[in-house]
Amino acid sequence: MDDQTVHFRHILLYYFRKGKNARQACEKLRKVYGEHALQERQCQRWFQKFRDGDFDIHDAPRSGRPTEVDSDELKALVGANPHYTTREIAETLKIHHSTVHDHLKKLGYVSKLDRWVPHELREVHLTARVDICDMLLKREENDPFLKRLITGDEKWIVYNNVVRKRSWSRSVDTRNTIAKAESHQKKVMLSVWWDFKGIVFFELLPKNQTIDTTVYCRQLDSLQQSIMQKRSELINRKGVVFHHDNARPHTSFLTRQKLLELGWDVLPHPAYSPDLAPSDFHLFRSLQNSLREISFTSDEAVHQHLVQFFAGKDKSFYERGIMKLPERWRKVIDQNGQYIID
Repeated sequence: MDDQTVHFRHILLYYFRKGKNARQACEKLRKVYGEHALQERQCQRWFQKFRDGDFDIHDAPRSGRPTEVDSDELKALVGANPHYTTREIAETLKIHHSTVHDHLKKLGYVSKLDRWVPHELREVHLTARVDICDMLLKREENDPFLKRLITGDEKWIVYNNVVRKRSWSRSVDTRNTIAKAESHQKKVMLSVWWDFKGIVFFELLPKNQTIDTTVYCRQLDSLQQSIMQKRSELINRKGVVFHHDNARPHTSFLTRQKLLELGWDVLPHPAYSPDLAPSDFHLFRSLQNSLREISFTSDEAVHQHLVQFFAGKDKSFYERGIMKLPERWRKVIDQNGQYIID
């Protein structure tokens, strides 16, 4: 840590004790040292530390290997609640909040209106979102297709969803011994496809297996069998309208060949757009709420929870998720492509 950094933190502590807030302190620093002296978010983090009673202006010593961050677990947390602060995520993952912030940046996340969004949308992305939403909206108005739509996605389910609450105690109190959390939690990947009536097909992948092109094509064959059994009217009439995002296994050459072979009508999906994927903005949000404060001991326990969760939702729940799409397409168009902040 350089001398100027220490100097800035001394100044922040001075203004804190003078009764200033983080924004006022940041403005005063910038007037003297320039616009890039410190970001307001950095000032807010230090003021929070001071409010917590920690007046040490030096970084905590680090030892051993650099902290390892499970990217899938981090994305699952942000996906479940985009309004989480870095400190709340850090408390859950038992790592430093600056590590969370740095890793989210590496994953492409940016903070907008106190909400983590998956990408800093550039003009090309904004334009693509507007164009695709406009095209889908006009298509639905001219030839309604939402009741033929089957959508799907993947989600990591972690075994331990119990969040340890922050607690305060007097220094004279005896500290409780708390087991250190595992660096990498046990988890299992869920793949699920659904329509306005309910779940069409889902599966949990075997331990340590993730989605690649081979796995995904095999899943599409299984999905086709489920459609024939549960939604035979789609096979016998106009056919399946299929929606998935732009993950690599979904857009590979072999997957595109498989989809042509199945004869499904595949909808376009703009890049970096989970706010336009029903699984992300509807199904997984509700599922994550059902997982809160639950711990699992096996994949079978996870499977049983999913069976009960999916069966416990009536048709109106699934129908709402699909029928929200036109409203969201309009909103993206009205917002010139910007993310929908729920």
